[in-house]
Amino acid sequence: MMIATFISYSQKKTNGTIFSEHPAITTVESMMQAFVNGDEKKVASYLADDFRQFYGSSTNKDAKGGDKQSFLNDVKFWKDNFNYLSITRSPGAYPDALEYKDGANDDVVWVQTWEHVKGVHNKTGVKLDMPFHRLFIVDKNNKIKTMMNYYDSRIYQEIGNSNSERKNGTIYNNHDYINKVRRMIYAFENKDFPTAYSFYDEKAEFSTSEMGPNDKPLTLEQMKEVDKKMFEMFDITSIDITGYPDYLNYELGNAKVVQSWWNFRMIRKSDKKNIVLPVFYIHNFNDEGKITSELVYYSEKLLEK
Repeated sequence: MMIATFISYSQKKTNGTIFSEHPAITTVESMMQAFVNGDEKKVASYLADDFRQFYGSSTNKDAKGGDKQSFLNDVKFWKDNFNYLSITRSPGAYPDALEYKDGANDDVVWVQTWEHVKGVHNKTGVKLDMPFHRLFIVDKNNKIKTMMNYYDSRIYQEIGNSNSERKNGTIYNNHDYINKVRRMIYAFENKDFPTAYSFYDEKAEFSTSEMGPNDKPLTLEQMKEVDKKMFEMFDITSIDITGYPDYLNYELGNAKVVQSWWNFRMIRKSDKKNIVLPVFYIHNFNDEGKITSELVYYSEKLLEK
């Protein structure tokens, strides 16, 4: 026991102090709020003359970072290009100030923050709603000399891509996948269920606009039970297409999607009420021409009215 206790204590070594309140934290958070307000002069007042900022996830070993003027240019860019900008502490998080005692960092304070950035790019409409992690080095004069940012850069790629037009595939108003959707729907109308279900992949998933975001999609077998109950409650007199379906063959991901609009004309068996139910379908196809997912938009209230 004595040996185990000695080993346990020998593995611990203090290297400074962590603060949840510190003048360096005040400096960092005040600077970021001045950034949000687009106040270049105030931001500059918090920065050391040799200030540098880095993207912490960069793999460029020769990165020199951006200097003080480039960061002040960022202040103007964000002010001119983003609406509704805010930077707040992430829920449940708070910044730390670290005073190291390792000999190399005795004259500076490290501040680490966990923040959430929100805003809308005013040209493209791309929304920012993302976490940021930042590390700051604050010198003995309480000036920020280094800033390292960690974030998901894909949102900025989306903004860049959205600044120019780009085609993403082809839209068809006549295609074999459209034909398959029509044949499937009309098979249901005529209660030819074996034919209707033959158009689906055996692992197809089914969702509706009435389902919550955390609800699991239904399997094909579960959907068959739903369909059975619907036909027990309603007589379908006709299913009529409205407008025309679209087949969208997307370039990104090679997705194969058919969108179609219908009016289901039904009689509710319980009270003989005639109901016309507008329905919008989105069907995804695989390379074998089978439906892999079905998303249907309709009003449950209209059925119950």
